Amino acid sequence: MRTTFRRLILLFCALRYGAKLLWAAAPHKDRVRWFMHLASSVHASASARGSLHRALPQLGPLLSAFTEQALTQPDTFARSVHDVFSLLAAAETELTKPLPPSEVVPALAKAMGRAPDSVFASIELVPLESRVAEQIHAARLRARESSERPDGGYVDTIVKLLRAKEVQRIGDDIAVLGWVARVLERFLPAAREIGVHAMAQSLGAEVQRRFDLRTEAANLSQTSRHFQDDARVVVPEVVWELSTDHVLVTERIESAPMTDLEMLRLRGIDLEALAERIVEVVVEQAFAHGFFHAALDAEHLRVSIEQKTLGRLVFGDGKVMATLTEPERAFFVHGASALFEQDYARLAAMHREAGHVEPGTRDEVLSAELRTRAEPHFAAPSGQRSPAALLAHLLGAVEPFDGGVSPALTLAHEAIERAESLALALAPGFDTWQVVKGTLKALAREDIGHRGWIKRLSRELPHLAAMPRLPTLVAQRLQHMYDGTHERHEAAVWLAELRHEQRRTRRLLWACAVGGALLGAGAVWLGR
Repeated sequence: MRTTFRRLILLFCALRYGAKLLWAAAPHKDRVRWFMHLASSVHASASARGSLHRALPQLGPLLSAFTEQALTQPDTFARSVHDVFSLLAAAETELTKPLPPSEVVPALAKAMGRAPDSVFASIELVPLESRVAEQIHAARLRARESSERPDGGYVDTIVKLLRAKEVQRIGDDIAVLGWVARVLERFLPAAREIGVHAMAQSLGAEVQRRFDLRTEAANLSQTSRHFQDDARVVVPEVVWELSTDHVLVTERIESAPMTDLEMLRLRGIDLEALAERIVEVVVEQAFAHGFFHAALDAEHLRVSIEQKTLGRLVFGDGKVMATLTEPERAFFVHGASALFEQDYARLAAMHREAGHVEPGTRDEVLSAELRTRAEPHFAAPSGQRSPAALLAHLLGAVEPFDGGVSPALTLAHEAIERAESLALALAPGFDTWQVVKGTLKALAREDIGHRGWIKRLSRELPHLAAMPRLPTLVAQRLQHMYDGTHERHEAAVWLAELRHEQRRTRRLLWACAVGGALLGAGAVWLGR
């Protein structure tokens, strides 16, 4: 009902603010040029932003904020949804306005389904941070709701609260956006060609995923399990008993932002060691675990300043995560090793085997493209080499051949780019080339070593359990494939022969087992 009402308002605004009037006012003989001139004049007008905001006030806060950003920064829509949300949060729009302190406790009670006083000893009503449709509060949790702690029976926590009304309004805006996309596809062939409705659905799903606190809690829990024995990273513990669809409660870890270099130095943290730690952890998280932060930047990466975990990276944001499949992970690890070794022929063959180029693409042509792109990086002085810039050619060299890699690999490469920029911001003279190269080569050696062999064997063991049933499975497949009379007769003959061989094999195995048992018993008897 709400989205239907918004659609009517949208249609009313479109009619009210000039669609029919502009069409009637345009010259009959040269309407196209007139509309182009009008659009350029409006774009050049200094008051265009305010006029548009006043003309479409009913579209909802999300679309209004997107419109403002599009007018002030045209490159906004070329960035990821994560970057757009960061811009909206920095702009201090209506979407980031926190709840008044008097409304925080009732909102928490509704979100948790219980009175906050029954589980929290104290709650800071003024939020530590207010983001798009959510705000973060500091609270002190009674120990009976968590693990036992030696700090007086209380646990410091972070409470992330969704503002339900704003989330609901954003959902309504997304529904209206999908309706507009469907209308455009119905009347505009160009919109159908580019798949406007599919794009709107993808955008809506990505936006809604940012407000799924259950998924974020699960992401934090899995990340914690991956790094549970790692002295370089600490992940806040999730308090599952209090976390719901609208509130997320996690352990609070005293930390400093990555950008506060003065604070890090005062705490005695080695910035160069921290830079190395960032690069290693990001590369290992993507290509060892296959589950990594797709938007890890200086705003969302902090450093612990607690005595127990001093200097560790704090992964406290599990909102935007990405996953690599095993083939994708193996391709990047071994492809990067081949690229660092300047073995372009092997890398070209890997691209063809992975399906990144057409099967008819010649390896020598692709290897020549890789060589042309990569050699300037190796010719640069050691301190000026950028591993992220080199690895960009690992994925981009297939584009001239009408090829492409998966979006997940692109996200993984972008994670390496952000890690490199963070490391250089901490220690400008840090050699990221050697760290990235060494980490990827270590992962490649682990893959082809005994650990990788054991890992692959354990992954294939469930399939090996089907080996005794293989003849039956082949027979069932043949029966399914052949339906004709002649073909069915040939299949029956072949099936009879197969079953005969199966019986002979079974007898042979029994004979070997009985013979082995007799030989063993005889050897034991003779030994006595």
